[in-house]
Amino acid sequence: MKLTILGCYAATPRTLTNPTSQVLEIKNRLYLIDCGEGTQVQLRKNKIKFSKINHIFISHLHGDHLYGLIGTISTFSLLGRTTDLHVYGPKGIKELILLQLKLTESWTTYSLFFHELESKESEVIFEDKKVIVKTIPLKHRVYTNGFLFQEKPDERKLNVEAVQHYDIHVAYYQKIKNGSDITLDDGTVVENEKLTFDPPATKSYAFCSDTVYNEEIIPIIQNTDILYHESTFLESEARLAEKTLHSTAKEAANIALKANVKQLILGHYSTRYDGIETFKREALEVFPNVLLGDDGVSFEF
Repeated sequence: MKLTILGCYAATPRTLTNPTSQVLEIKNRLYLIDCGEGTQVQLRKNKIKFSKINHIFISHLHGDHLYGLIGTISTFSLLGRTTDLHVYGPKGIKELILLQLKLTESWTTYSLFFHELESKESEVIFEDKKVIVKTIPLKHRVYTNGFLFQEKPDERKLNVEAVQHYDIHVAYYQKIKNGSDITLDDGTVVENEKLTFDPPATKSYAFCSDTVYNEEIIPIIQNTDILYHESTFLESEARLAEKTLHSTAKEAANIALKANVKQLILGHYSTRYDGIETFKREALEVFPNVLLGDDGVSFEF
């Protein structure tokens, strides 16, 4: 699992900072999460192939998480894309994008599918053989979701020495890798654990931006491997965070601690501050494993 932060600052883009967008790679598949202004430029800077992005997840309809979407969709067409593109986001996102495409007469060269979200409860919105994606209902000024990405386990790895020892025919190998026990010709049942090795442990990633401090998300993200949680403000501006329905770095750390996640990544910093190191210091007072998200930074887990 690899996470590339394309942008992680709040509000407006600046010459050296970009609004929210990131790419999550799971088993060689790319998922674009939020699409603030400049996303396609950041994709190029980070040498991420546009053609490998087939699913885009938009948390909410605020500009710093959305205004890069129409440009990205249009560029895909200019590059001659033919593969389907799926966009997941709040109700209204389809109307917003199609109106822009209509008025600019810029219809796509590929099929564009919208999956509009309205539920205030966590729900599965995407699933295939490798990953399952669930919403994380957040509390912000407009309808907002975070997203929980969970790897599905790989098939078990065949213990070649063991299957040869029991003289098991190759025709049964796939069945064994799928987890089945095997009954030998003499009626002996060989348990699967004797014939296989465990697959690599699965990983999970939770994206939570934007939201006020909200303990209701804890059961959904409990024991997640990596949590990206917004930290727009420092604790000295806690009142402003509450007023604007954002979180502080300390509050993000409290969520990480109570949810028993393994790693916390901070982001969505207000540009009122001169630097971001103070965010990490504040969070470390509560939670021991803190990383700072920043534009162009990648994390491999």
